[in-house]
Amino acid sequence: MTIPKEVLDSLMKDYKNPEDLIGETGLIKQLIKQLLERAMQAEMTAHLGYEKNAPTGKKASNSRNGSYKKRVKGEFGNLDIAVPRDRDSSF
Repeated sequence: MTIPKEVLDSLMKDYKNPEDLIGETGLIKQLIKQLLERAMQAEMTAHLGYEKNAPTGKKASNSRNGSYKKRVKGEFGNLDIAVPRDRDSSF
């Protein structure tokens, strides 16, 4: 997959030094956090079988039940993410 140049330009518009990209609050950490959280939300949707806030979820035996914080450690350092959860804890 190739990221369009316009998207990269938009992400890099405030870039002034390497810390803006790889620092503790840099772009790379922000992207990793948002990608992980978005992927887990997509997995939760597949697990439950309906989209977030869908009316069918109100009648389902299992539904979303907020999220909890988790610290992920990796090559990028420590990252606090929000992990979604479901009512019967099967996710």
